Amino acid sequence: MTTLATDGTTTADGTTPVSTEHGSGEHGLAHTHEPLLETWSHNERMRHIPAAAWMAQKLDGDLRRRIDALWLVYSDIAASDPRHPEMEAAFRALCRALDRVADVARRSRNQHPPNDLGQRISWSLNHAVGNLSAVDADTFGKRLPFQTFERSNAEPLWAAMLTVIQIVQRLVPLVRTFEPDIDERLYEGLVQLREPLRREPIA
Repeated sequence: MTTLATDGTTTADGTTPVSTEHGSGEHGLAHTHEPLLETWSHNERMRHIPAAAWMAQKLDGDLRRRIDALWLVYSDIAASDPRHPEMEAAFRALCRALDRVADVARRSRNQHPPNDLGQRISWSLNHAVGNLSAVDADTFGKRLPFQTFERSNAEPLWAAMLTVIQIVQRLVPLVRTFEPDIDERLYEGLVQLREPLRREPIA
């Protein structure tokens, strides 16, 4: 039986009880403890952070389609239009947000981005998708071991993605002033029917 004692404590017969650090087992053997240090791959995944593959698919699919539709309207607007500078600033902010996603996912930029705004958007989008696809799926989204005293880059990456989504949403009302039917274009293709609708009226 293990006895816990503090300094200066004595028993009835005047002897000092013996304390053991690990305790003793049934046969008098000391218990062994597993190491308390965490490993990154064994930590649980943070539930508020989506997978990197989902982010890459969201960026390369839905957001790319929306950005292309918005840019198609903007490219036909004359530079002399008074609303042109505000939209240009929003698209340049979108480029910076996409670059932020790419930099947080993986700090590598081998090529210089083009100067043309349209080509720059496409370049930044491809760069962000490529870096997201290269993220380690086994460790991404998991909390770093506490003994490292470091923060996982999953949360800053998801915050950068949310910034991209917010800027795309902010572009919609700006483009709507030139193209009232832009919402119909953005939602086109989201729902695909297995069988086409009948041309005859139902009733």
